Amino acid sequence: MDSIWLDGVEWLAVLRIGLGLWWLESWRHKDKKGWFERGTGIAWAADVAAKHRWNAVRSGFGVVVTPRPKVMAYIVVYAELALGLGLVVGLLTPVALIGGLLLNLLYLVLMIHDWAEQGQNAMMALISLVALFAMSWQAWSLDAAIGLFL
Repeated sequence: MDSIWLDGVEWLAVLRIGLGLWWLESWRHKDKKGWFERGTGIAWAADVAAKHRWNAVRSGFGVVVTPRPKVMAYIVVYAELALGLGLVVGLLTPVALIGGLLLNLLYLVLMIHDWAEQGQNAMMALISLVALFAMSWQAWSLDAAIGLFL
């Protein structure tokens, strides 16, 4: 593979790190006090789910999220932080890429009618797939340094 400035595996690491920074920004800009104390994030998602045209989304949200809004708020917020950190430093990278892909797909399905968010979720999911199948942890990662997933 020919490339300019960096070699191919290093460009894949740049892509992985960029995705990790995107997750960290998603975590950073969240109003944590609102999410944790007032339940704003889960309340917004509950409103979206309640109006969703797909029954599976409405009922799935009702079964998984509605009974435990505080726990789910912590899971969502800290999952974004863990994904970001894991991808930036390259620790348990395949796990982080699969987790991020699943979270993006959940966001994509929940907000299927919100076109403002769909581009972000689709692109993050695509980057996750490329970074996973191209084994983007081969360079500039703790996984490579300690010999994981090689």
